[in-house]
Amino acid sequence: MSNDKIDSILQENRQFAPPPDFARHARIPTAQALSALSERAAADHSGFWAELARRELTWHTPFQTALDSSEAPSFRWFKEGRLNVSYNCLDRQLAQHGDKTAIVFEGEKGDTRRISYAELHQDVCRFANALKAQGAKQGDRVVIYMPMIPEAVVAMQACARIGAIHSVVFGGFSAESLKDRINDAGATLLITADGGHRGGKIVELKAAADKALDHGCPSIKNVIVFKRTAHAVNMKAGRDIWWSDAIAQQAAQCEPVWVESEHPLFLLYTSGSTGKPKGIQHSSAGYLLGAIVTMQWVFDIGDDDVFWCTADVGWITGHSYVAYGPLACGATMVIYEGAPTVPDSGRFWKLCQDHKVTIFYTAPTAIRALMKGGDDIPAKYDLSSLRLLGTVGEPINPEAWMWYHRVIGRERCPIVDTWWQTETGAHMIAPIPGAVPTKPGSCTLPLPGIAADVVDEQGKSITAADKGGYLVIKQPWPSMLRTIWGDHERYVQTYWGKFGGKYYLAGDSARRDKDGYFWIMGRIDDVLNVSGHRLGTMEVESALVAHPRVAEAAVVGRPDELKGEAIFAYVVLRGERPAGGVDTALTSELRQWVAEQIGPIAKPDDIRYADNLPKTRSGKIMRRLLRTIAAGEEITQDTSTLENEAILLQLQGKQ
Repeated sequence: MSNDKIDSILQENRQFAPPPDFARHARIPTAQALSALSERAAADHSGFWAELARRELTWHTPFQTALDSSEAPSFRWFKEGRLNVSYNCLDRQLAQHGDKTAIVFEGEKGDTRRISYAELHQDVCRFANALKAQGAKQGDRVVIYMPMIPEAVVAMQACARIGAIHSVVFGGFSAESLKDRINDAGATLLITADGGHRGGKIVELKAAADKALDHGCPSIKNVIVFKRTAHAVNMKAGRDIWWSDAIAQQAAQCEPVWVESEHPLFLLYTSGSTGKPKGIQHSSAGYLLGAIVTMQWVFDIGDDDVFWCTADVGWITGHSYVAYGPLACGATMVIYEGAPTVPDSGRFWKLCQDHKVTIFYTAPTAIRALMKGGDDIPAKYDLSSLRLLGTVGEPINPEAWMWYHRVIGRERCPIVDTWWQTETGAHMIAPIPGAVPTKPGSCTLPLPGIAADVVDEQGKSITAADKGGYLVIKQPWPSMLRTIWGDHERYVQTYWGKFGGKYYLAGDSARRDKDGYFWIMGRIDDVLNVSGHRLGTMEVESALVAHPRVAEAAVVGRPDELKGEAIFAYVVLRGERPAGGVDTALTSELRQWVAEQIGPIAKPDDIRYADNLPKTRSGKIMRRLLRTIAAGEEITQDTSTLENEAILLQLQGKQ
């Protein structure tokens, strides 16, 4: 394998055409229809998005300028326009969908609620009035630290209604992480709960919030606490108020605050290479437009669908495809509070069966974890309501894709493998399910109006098939981030610095195959340099997971004096972990397997077996932690967000 070519892992020759029954009723039913849409976007980029904005958004004051690039890379979309995001999600649904179910909620303990659009509108208005009574106003930052319950969505929508800027902090984050985000945002109000149910335990949210505030969050004046678990918590007089008391005297109507198109809707903190989280700032109009059109194009959302995105609202997926996109499309969505394995690994499939879910969207990590339990558990449930499956969060390896297709979709549901980021706000590269044949492991083609490319070190397009490079976006798009809160120079340098401000740098490496399909190879810093050869960690992981004994794998590099970097693999097996974490014969077999799939250069130097990989409660693998362990360094990262901290001993080879 040459230095300038990254061989594909398991060359995917399998293609799956859109099922005829699906395509017949799809919003974009043919490749020709998709091609026409893409050609319109290419011919008049800003005009294409302006047409969609006028059609899909309800404006209080119409915009005149589609795109202002005069201060690039500070792009401004739909200037002069004014609207309200909450109005677009709720008020405009009332005439036709007031009695329709907006949210189907199920708690981990099995409690359920159904909330109509009319009821949700009233809940949001009451809470918006409560926020105003607590002193919140347009432009103020409000931090939301909640379990995955409908009130988290109510809080987000209420902030949008009054023009306050929300910043949701994932409920699995520690007090220290919460404090850092509160202080960086300069938030004046915190919304939290006494606790939440997760993995059969109570997540102590109020206790963590108190610890954060006690350690220095001087900007916080008031705290609103929702009673979810009803266990005893401390309430500080003059600062803390129960949610029920805050809304008790509030009216069920609240006039929306009409804000400019570019008014910040929210800040969402994401990891940065420096270790300091970046406050990604999103606009109102452009962000919402991206959420709406991708709900339509990628999820083919319809009036009768029951949509379930399993992501927590603490992540961008939960913003775009829980709190905003489905509601703005008048959809019915499912919200589930707890873990996917409580009481057993059939919980997701039981939820799909009980609530007649038609569109199911989850992460590859969740798919692989549930796949580990075998085919028998999903087979117990009636999944005939499903018509579309999706994946999000990281590239899905072909083996997991095929299991998802065969066992969950029963070989009749298209799979939309979506590439996008916190920074992009909405899907960027994904199959249109009625028009684009899919390939296991590929996110396929850019959406209409998205100018994605793979370029070399000099920024030139790579035309050779299967040669990897930098994934870039060459034109602005409405749902893109606007800046990093409080640090615009960091925004410019991080996303626009490498290629002289010409392209948005995604931070991912990618390749295109002979059909032009995109294959995401992982983060740029996850590309290994082994004896001068560049290998994507995703390549090696996919090769390992293709082995019949392997359920999941994560690959990182560790410093090596001879090779530069050595390949270190963490492996979760189907079945029991070897006694003491050692199986010399299997290790030799797996190394040879990878050599056959990719080449001898890709053979892992180390393989460590564990019962699970280190994941946050959202299912995200903590790869920095894996790199620390592989390098033999002391763990200094915050591990409080791990689903199972005890797994660290296995990962370190101490069990």
